[in-house]
Amino acid sequence: MSEAAGTQLNRQSQELAIFHDVAKALTSSLDLDSILQTIMEKMAEYFRPDTWSLLMVDEPKDELYFAIAVGDKSEALKDVRLKMGEGIAGWVAKYGQSVISNDVHLDARFSKRIDEVTESQTRSIIAVPLRSRLRVLGVIQLVNLDRAHFSEQELFFLQALCDYAAIAIENARWVEKIQELTITDDCTGLFNARHLYKTLETEVYRSSRFGYEFSVLFIDLDHFKSVNDTHGHLIGSKLLAEIGYLVKAQLRLIDFAFRYGGDEFVVLLPQTGKDQALVVAKRLRDAMRASSFCQDEGLNLNVRASIGLATFPHDARDAHDVIRQADEMMYLVKNTTRDNIGIAQRGLMK
Repeated sequence: MSEAAGTQLNRQSQELAIFHDVAKALTSSLDLDSILQTIMEKMAEYFRPDTWSLLMVDEPKDELYFAIAVGDKSEALKDVRLKMGEGIAGWVAKYGQSVISNDVHLDARFSKRIDEVTESQTRSIIAVPLRSRLRVLGVIQLVNLDRAHFSEQELFFLQALCDYAAIAIENARWVEKIQELTITDDCTGLFNARHLYKTLETEVYRSSRFGYEFSVLFIDLDHFKSVNDTHGHLIGSKLLAEIGYLVKAQLRLIDFAFRYGGDEFVVLLPQTGKDQALVVAKRLRDAMRASSFCQDEGLNLNVRASIGLATFPHDARDAHDVIRQADEMMYLVKNTTRDNIGIAQRGLMK
């Protein structure tokens, strides 16, 4: 066997081994990061470029960002973003076509901005799109690759790896979407009651272990039925969505908001004692009093709420009991003054 034939056979064996490893990663894990890391490591092992990167498309912003970057200057790329169409990678993302640029300085699509940020010198780029059925998800880019060993076969192999990466990204997004649907309320976009108890159990365990307090607010809208009876269920649903947005806007990033059912909401405030939780409850009550809802529909609905408050571990020792205590306080308000706050072990707020 000639030396060239032996080299070719070795390359083919290496390709088969890489395909096997990547396929195994795809079928054994739903963790996108680990799958992409496997693909990119194998790609680097096979092609040996100076630097290589995976750029992902941020569709809402119409930009590309560096999801993975490997090489001497990779740290400088963490916060860099490219507009769609900017540079060779941006062009590939926009038009969905591969680019092999042997001398980027002769390529009108090349942007010097990345070189300026990384203080490096790009000579050549191979950029391949990660395509799903409907759109480009990202771009894999190899910089300053030794073109002497890059043939049509290598390009085919690179494209196959990119297809694997696209499958992994698409699968991960579907899984994420399905998980989102199982824990999210359609009407308000808040978490649903199913997710409430799971989150509460986790918070009970965490708070017990580290000696934290947490508080729960149980919110019930006053006279919500009259809104449905007067304006119909579509307006009622719109009102719930707007109130869900208002509730979430009053909270910290670590807090959780749930639609419990009907016109009832629950707020979970981790690492929050009773007095701090009362501040949040007052803020929610005052925001409700100051707001007019369904203005886009030509209405100015004013809605109030009865709010119950309970704190772990002082008022309850488990997830169901803390909800029950907050619920009882809410009913105390509902059956007396409405538009107020009931506090476990303290009664109605004066």
